[in-house]
Amino acid sequence: MTKRTRVGIIGAGYISDWHADAISATPQAELTCVVDTNLAAAQSFANARGITAFGSVQDMVAANAADAVHVLTPPEYHRAVAEECIESVLHVLVEKPVALSTSDVETMVKAAKDKQVQFAAGHNFLGLPSYRRLKSLVADGKMGAVSTAEINWCFPLGPLRSGPYGIWLMRETRNLLQELGPHLFAFMQDLFGDVEILHLQTSNEIVLPGGETRPQGWRILARAGGVDVTLNLALVETYDDRSVVLRGSSAMARLDYAKDTLVVSGVNTADLVMNPLRDALGQSVSHLREGMVNAARQLTSLNQKSPYGLSFRGMCEEVYTALAEGRPLDARFDGDSAVKVMRAIDEALALLPERPVLVRPKGTPQPTALVIGGTGFIGRALTRRLAKNGTHVRVLSRGKTGPFDDIADKVETVAVSLRDQDALEAAMQGITHVYHLAKSEDDTWEAALENDVAVTERIAHAVLNAGVERLVYTGTIASYDLSDPQVTITEQSGFGADLENRNIYARSKAECEARLMALHRDRGLPVTIARPGIVVGAGGPLQHWGIGRWHGAGAVKIWGHGENILPFVLIDDVADGLILMAHSDAALGESFNLIGEPMLSARGYFDAIHHKLGARIKVSSGQLGILYAADAMKFLLKTKVLRRRGLSRPSLRDWKSRAHFSPFDNRKPKEVLGWKPEPSKDGFIKTAITDAGLLGL
Repeated sequence: MTKRTRVGIIGAGYISDWHADAISATPQAELTCVVDTNLAAAQSFANARGITAFGSVQDMVAANAADAVHVLTPPEYHRAVAEECIESVLHVLVEKPVALSTSDVETMVKAAKDKQVQFAAGHNFLGLPSYRRLKSLVADGKMGAVSTAEINWCFPLGPLRSGPYGIWLMRETRNLLQELGPHLFAFMQDLFGDVEILHLQTSNEIVLPGGETRPQGWRILARAGGVDVTLNLALVETYDDRSVVLRGSSAMARLDYAKDTLVVSGVNTADLVMNPLRDALGQSVSHLREGMVNAARQLTSLNQKSPYGLSFRGMCEEVYTALAEGRPLDARFDGDSAVKVMRAIDEALALLPERPVLVRPKGTPQPTALVIGGTGFIGRALTRRLAKNGTHVRVLSRGKTGPFDDIADKVETVAVSLRDQDALEAAMQGITHVYHLAKSEDDTWEAALENDVAVTERIAHAVLNAGVERLVYTGTIASYDLSDPQVTITEQSGFGADLENRNIYARSKAECEARLMALHRDRGLPVTIARPGIVVGAGGPLQHWGIGRWHGAGAVKIWGHGENILPFVLIDDVADGLILMAHSDAALGESFNLIGEPMLSARGYFDAIHHKLGARIKVSSGQLGILYAADAMKFLLKTKVLRRRGLSRPSLRDWKSRAHFSPFDNRKPKEVLGWKPEPSKDGFIKTAITDAGLLGL
C-alpha cells in the first residue's frame, strides 16, 4: 500500500478551501490539520473538515501532525513560514507568489535542498488536463515551429474599484503583477524556457480612495526559447479571457485555462471552396467536445471538478505522487522553475516607471469617532463624510494602512484584533461615537457565532466599559422575510420565527441585533441599529450580489422576475443616515431601515446602465423554486456525501427574500432623524450609475 503524506494547511483564508478539497481528493495525501494565528478561524475550518486546528506552526510541529504543508499566508509571510517548516523537515508547497523577490525564492529553495525536503511552487494552472495536452502538442511538434504566443489575464479585479484597499494585493502597484503575473509567467517559462523581458507598459490608471493610482492594463513583451511572447492583463469589467494562444507553422492552439478547454486549428488540404468550411467545422467539433467533456466531468463529480478545482487537483496529484514514488518533482512545480518565474517577474518590475509619491497632509488626528470596518464600502464613505464634517476618525483595520492618505490629518488607521477586549477598550479612549460596520463571511452557524456574534458582543462590552456615548450597529434588511409582495416592511416588522432556516449572514446579523438590544435593556448599552438597503454608488461593485448571481461582467441572473422595485439606497445617503443616528437622542434604542425612495427595479437598473454607459448586460430571470431545489440538492450532497458540518439548511422563503418582493416604508428615518435620501430618479441614476465608475473605464 502506498504511504500517504499527512498534509497541513497554513492559513485559513479563501484559497484554503481549494487546497483542502484538492488534497482530500489526492490518493497519496491526507489532510490532517490547519494552522492560523486566528485560532478561531482555524477551528472553524477544522470543524467543517474533521481535522485538527493549531494556532502556530510550532504547535503543529510539536504535535507531529503533518509531513508536508501548504503555505497559504499573505505573500509577505511566505518566506518566513516556509523556512520555519523546512527547518522542521517538512515538505512545503508555497502558494503564488512564492515570495517577493528572486533572492527570497532562491534562499527558500536552497534551504529545502539542504534539508532534503520537497519544495513546490503553487502554479496551479499548470496542473490542468488541457494544459498538459497543449504542452504535449508543442513537445511532439504537432504545432510546427511555434513563433509567437499571447498569454492573457483579462478578468475584472473588483478591489480596484470597490476595495478592500488594505489587502496586500492593493498596497503597491508592483503587488498586482506579483499576485497575478505568476500564472502568465509560469506558462511562458514552462512552455518555452528561460525568459527575457523586452518591454513593459501600463495603462488605464484608476484613482484609489486616498489619491494613489493603479494601472488596470498591463502589456509585457518578452522572448523565451526563440518565441515572441505578449502578456496582457486587463483588470476592468471585461469579458473573461484567461487564455494561452500559440501560433505555429502547422496549427494555432487556444487554451482557455479558466474553462479548461483546448481548441486547435490546423491547416487542411481542401480546395479554396471547402477549406473555410472544413476549418470552421473542425473548430466547432473541438468546442463541442471540450464542452461536453467538462459538463460530464462536473456532473459526475458533484461539481467538485470545476476547471479551477481541477487545476489544484492536478498540482497536488503530481506533488504527492512524486513524494510517494520517491522521485524528483516535475519541473512545472519545482523550486528551480519557481526561481526562474520570479526572476522574470523581477525583470519586468524593473521596467515599471517610478510613480509619484503622494504627499500626506500634515497634522495629527484627534479622533472622537471610531469606525470598525472603516475600509469597507460603507465604512470608507462614512469616514470621509465624518472627516468632511470636521470630525476626526480612528479606523480599526486588519492592517496599519487604509485608503485615507489624502486626509491623514483627520483620520488614523490602527490595527486592532476584534478578539482582543483590552485592545478594543484602549482604542475607544477619547471616543464618543462608535460605528460597527464589520461583518464576517461564514459558511457555518458555529463560525458565525464566533466570528460575528461574539465579536459584536465584545465590541458592545468595550463600549460600556469605555463610556462611549453611542454605538451605531449596521444590521441588514436581509434578516427580514421579504418574500411576500403584499407585506410592507417597517421597523416594526419582525424577522420571523424560522431564522434557523435562513442564510447564515441574515441569521447572524439578526442574532447580533437581539443581543445588542438585550444589553440595551439590561445594562443601558447606548445602541442604535441601522439596516441599509442595496447600497450603490461610487466605490461599489458592478457585480452586486444583492441584485443577482453574476456570470462575469456581462451577464446576471437576477433574483426572481426583476420587475419589482428594489430597496436601493445611495452610499452617501447611508453615511448621512448613520451620522444622524449617532447624534439623535430619539434614535437611542431604536432601529432604522435606510432605504431610498422607490426608484428602479432590477431590470430598470440594468436598462439605465445600458442607456448611460452603453453596456448591455445580459439579464435573465432566476426561477426561485428551481434555485431552491438546486440548493437543497447541494445541501444534501454536501452533508450526506461530502460530510460537511454546520451548513445552513436551504429555505424557499429565504430564496424569495433575495428578490426583495416586499416593499419598504422609509418614513421613520425621515421623520425621526430628518434623513433626506435622494428624491430624484435622474439624480439617483447619475450618482448610482453615470458617475460611479462601475466598469473601470
